[in-house]
Amino acid sequence: MSQVTLSNAVKRYGAVEVLHGIDLEIAANKLTVLLGPSGCGKSTLLRMIAGLEDISDGDLRIGDRLVNDVDPSRRGCAMVFQNYALYPHQTVFKNMAFPLKMKGTPKSEIELKVRETAKVLELEPLLDRLPRDLSGGQRQRVAMGRAMIRNPEVFLFDEPLSNLDAELRVKMRLEIARLQKELGATMIFVTHDQVEAMTLADQVVIMNGGHVQQVGAPLDIYNHPANRFVAGFIGSPSMNFLPFESVRNAENAAVVRLEGGLEIALDRVVPDTARTLGVRPEHVSVGGRNLTIPEDQFTTLGAEHLGDRAYHYVRLPFGDITILQAEGQALPQTGALSLGLNADRVHFFDADGLALGQASDQTTGTT
Repeated sequence: MSQVTLSNAVKRYGAVEVLHGIDLEIAANKLTVLLGPSGCGKSTLLRMIAGLEDISDGDLRIGDRLVNDVDPSRRGCAMVFQNYALYPHQTVFKNMAFPLKMKGTPKSEIELKVRETAKVLELEPLLDRLPRDLSGGQRQRVAMGRAMIRNPEVFLFDEPLSNLDAELRVKMRLEIARLQKELGATMIFVTHDQVEAMTLADQVVIMNGGHVQQVGAPLDIYNHPANRFVAGFIGSPSMNFLPFESVRNAENAAVVRLEGGLEIALDRVVPDTARTLGVRPEHVSVGGRNLTIPEDQFTTLGAEHLGDRAYHYVRLPFGDITILQAEGQALPQTGALSLGLNADRVHFFDADGLALGQASDQTTGTT
């Protein structure tokens, strides 16, 4: 399996530039997820790697080969699409055998490879069925089998799970992760679903507006976002952002004055250039001593009860905040609301949205 390297890669449609100087190394034998909102350029980047879109400027290498002008069929990539792209009139066996048949592979070898691949994907009992007789998850496995049988250098997945229901998505995520480890494959997976990214990826590439915002392991990005966009995009519910007016730093503590006059006491020093405080809902607790909100300055908007936990949404003078509570623990109905913030898990961002004082060194781009 091969590494994929993009150097200052640009994509233009006429005068409109949609990908802006992408520099990216996608490690061999790992599963890399391209993650971002709709329109960020992730699918365009994937199609450039596949050869389905031309590169306007820059270089693309698969392994040691420069492949800018190489035909898609000769790049060593196999792509799995969102809509499966199976031939409806052909059996599972014939769908999986098709790439080998087009290469002129002998029938005996085709038979052997199809059955070996079907065994890995647990498709052996389904080889004589037509696609219409399969579930969504089974069809997706057939599409994966058709890609696997080519023995490609790189597997490309373009939102392959978006048509599946929630239960099947979980099963297919586990299936893809298992196959990647078993095959030692280089896989590039496009999604806008952060749960897929966090559970599947060895490496996540966060994209926005045609730029790479941050590259790293899922938990590294979650714990050390490079900028406000990444911090807000990763995590559900999103990180709370609290803009502030001023800071009074002491030796190992600070008082942050929020917009609207409320103050947060923290057991840490705040960077001089910080303008926004960020904290995830799971790092905000009721009953702490960091922030006290008078009764007449907050409104409870509602709660999402998820069984073992609940997210409470509260409107404050400076904006909304989300708090994670154990199931059954309600917010106070009367009196002041006292909140505790885990000072070690508080993030700070400057006026341009860049993260301050955090160990995130694999970054590019700003919000």
